[in-house]
Amino acid sequence: MNSDFTVELKKNNLTVHSIDHEEHWEVTLAYTGELTMTGARVQRAASKYLGDAENFAVTYGDGVTDADLSAEYRFHLGEGRLGTVLGVNPPSRFGELKVDGAQVQEFSEKPDFVDNWINGGYFFFKRDFLPYLTPDEGCVLEREPLIKLAQDGQLSMFRHRGFWACVDTQRDLEQLNKLWASGDAPWAV
Repeated sequence: MNSDFTVELKKNNLTVHSIDHEEHWEVTLAYTGELTMTGARVQRAASKYLGDAENFAVTYGDGVTDADLSAEYRFHLGEGRLGTVLGVNPPSRFGELKVDGAQVQEFSEKPDFVDNWINGGYFFFKRDFLPYLTPDEGCVLEREPLIKLAQDGQLSMFRHRGFWACVDTQRDLEQLNKLWASGDAPWAV
């Protein structure tokens, strides 16, 4: 969104036409395989491109948030654990019924979940997390690697109660595009 560039794939050539930002980012796009699951994708990319970096960030790329990721990173460094996940309160999509037998005792339309946390999809890891992963195509980040990391007491959660949404459905995409078009997208900070 901030630079124009051309990539010549056959010649392995990149031409930057304009730089319209002040960010000092290094972005690598790595092909890890069409059928490769999340954990193996991270492991394969890290084994090629992490270099000597002690910490790295991971995101799925299908979520938007107004979370302060710099604050999450500082939190990650301060906690001293191998991993940190952004914890968000899940948005409620349905009404909730509390019942006793067939009698509805309480009806709540799309209640806010205050004490329930889900994986918000923004992570920071120390390089010592990499042995939890395998390059095997079936390695799913959210299964054995993160479950074991939590069991080992090495996973922290950075709490975020602000805006967060992901694109899992066409409806999600339409709602977020509508927010963007309105000029009121909470994640555009």
